[in-house]
Amino acid sequence: MTATLQTQYREKLAPELAKKLGVGAMETPRISKIVLNMGVGEAASDRKIIETAVAEMTAIAGQKPVVTRSRIAIAGFKIRENMPVGVTVTLRREKMYEFLERLITVALPRIRDFRGISARGFDGRGNFNFGITEQGIFPEIEFDKIDATRGMNITITTTAKTDEQGRALLDAFNFPFRK
Repeated sequence: MTATLQTQYREKLAPELAKKLGVGAMETPRISKIVLNMGVGEAASDRKIIETAVAEMTAIAGQKPVVTRSRIAIAGFKIRENMPVGVTVTLRREKMYEFLERLITVALPRIRDFRGISARGFDGRGNFNFGITEQGIFPEIEFDKIDATRGMNITITTTAKTDEQGRALLDAFNFPFRK
């Protein structure tokens, strides 16, 4: 049986990272949560779209997402107050590591002409944010049943204090940054 990403981090990566960054064991950066967000603006015209987005996000994340609703009315986009405009899910603990492993080893390499992810998505506090243009890269999504390509935003929240620590943490997980 192969070691999961979580046990690999605990046993091997964390001590190496602490030594590399020169911090104590409790100060070693770690991933605290991963948030997946899919905006579904077309849901304003068709209620079925939000149901498919929920089903796709459930398949990708492994847990049921929360439907996000608009706070204000925007006449230009034909959005009324409290209309469904997207779905979001927060992954923690085992599900977070399972998703990260699938993202790095399976989903990202399936992107056409993939050369790596830009490292400019750090926010100054060690958290990383990037977007994916289509949900079809995940093996859980059946390509024949996709009605429209929808992108999603993935936010990896870490306990790192700086972008350099956050980058070192994601590099330890072999995150595919662009060279």
